[in-house]
Amino acid sequence: MSAVAEAGDQRRLMDATYKLHRHFYDLTRKFYLLGRDRLIRELAPPPGGTVLEVGCGTARNLIVAAKRWPQARFVGFDISEAMLETARKSVERQGLGARIRLAQGDAGAFDTGALFGLETVDRVFMSYTLSMIPPWQRAIELGAASLAPGGSLHIVDFGQYERLPALARRLHFKSLNDFHVEPRGDLPKVMERVAAQQGLAMAFTPLLRGYAWSGTLTRPR
Repeated sequence: MSAVAEAGDQRRLMDATYKLHRHFYDLTRKFYLLGRDRLIRELAPPPGGTVLEVGCGTARNLIVAAKRWPQARFVGFDISEAMLETARKSVERQGLGARIRLAQGDAGAFDTGALFGLETVDRVFMSYTLSMIPPWQRAIELGAASLAPGGSLHIVDFGQYERLPALARRLHFKSLNDFHVEPRGDLPKVMERVAAQQGLAMAFTPLLRGYAWSGTLTRPR
């Protein structure tokens, strides 16, 4: 199957999955998408800098980040038009239409120039999106490649429950599978590979006894 066909299949799957659920997505996710606000606090974009969210969903994170960092500009894309419909309404309702731009795009084949007219960005973040993206390794590669000198890529996603009870891991992973979510056990190795290939510095931190994993890739100035 071609990459274009796979992207189309993923778009249809996400639209079908979240056509209804998007209306109460943020209310339910706040209880277990842990570490998102920690990531946003650590973004610290430079004055006038640009921040990209890959897989922006309902734009909840972009809105929180835009309020936290008022001196920066924000852009985000998602493969699901259903999610973007909700995202656009939320951005406008918060009066942030001038500072947050949204587009439809595929995380496995995105180009910041084509989507937003940006050659590079200062920050990229991926919050609980890699576990839903089939070409997740390619998304990391592209996110890192889009960084300006001194820029950083920030990731938070489900970990492997390495210091939590095995039963909790089995039950939670089963529930995640119902929403086509697959925690990426190879995330540290993939980040190490991308860091080596692109000359980036890497940091990686398990959170909450391995419930979540947090990592950054930083391009030298």
